[in-house]
Amino acid sequence: MARRPKRSHNGGPPLDDYKGPPWGKGDPYIFLAWQAAHAKAWKAPSRDVMLMRMDKAERLGLTYEEYTLEILERGRHLGQENTERISAIKAARKRRRVRHLD
Repeated sequence: MARRPKRSHNGGPPLDDYKGPPWGKGDPYIFLAWQAAHAKAWKAPSRDVMLMRMDKAERLGLTYEEYTLEILERGRHLGQENTERISAIKAARKRRRVRHLD
């Protein structure tokens, strides 16, 4: 019996810890389509856009990846007025760091 994805899950295959093609585990076409979409989303932007994002991320106390992920996932550019969301991102970073040390 297949598990239902979590509410926040978009139904795509996991790409972060992928060690090779999961042939025989699901539809290869869907996996390859998601992999291509992931690569397209994280394609390096122009130099000017990258520098702008790095500057904004630094001013907010975020990493470039955290700031860019917010744009990709939620479609918005964070600013000083988004203190709650910025705090949540920083808290998640601390939780990940603690898990890696264990």
